[in-house]
Amino acid sequence: MISQYRSSTVTVITGVQPRPEEAHNMPYAPAVYVEAPKGFLFLAGCTASPLYHKHPHVPEEHVLPDDIREQTRRALANIKIILDSHNLTWRHVVKLTKYLTDMREMDAMYEVLVEHFGDWTPAGTLVCINNLSAPGARIELDMIAAVPA
Repeated sequence: MISQYRSSTVTVITGVQPRPEEAHNMPYAPAVYVEAPKGFLFLAGCTASPLYHKHPHVPEEHVLPDDIREQTRRALANIKIILDSHNLTWRHVVKLTKYLTDMREMDAMYEVLVEHFGDWTPAGTLVCINNLSAPGARIELDMIAAVPA
């Protein structure tokens, strides 16, 4: 199975599945091929905290829900603001790195990712870490998006 997205006549983003018969078992592509992009947009890690917040952190700005699904939705909402500012969609995301503080929440996180990405599965890495920058943050996402030519 090859998932392909054409955003213009010259930019093609293709999910690479060396074993297409096994692709249904994975919530990400092992690799993504991008043909002739105009450029790449590298997104800084986003948590459920507001996209713009003070540094050093002010605790009142980082009141986060306990639910991993809601934290994932908020992080994705922050990312959508950035994608929209460049007229990009989830289909332009070619690499997604997910940082979780509890791997037992992985399936719930993936459920929310599917709500946004649909059948598109960018290349991905999942990392379990002890803590994130904001107290109570349980997920952080960073992405690379291909900007069409």
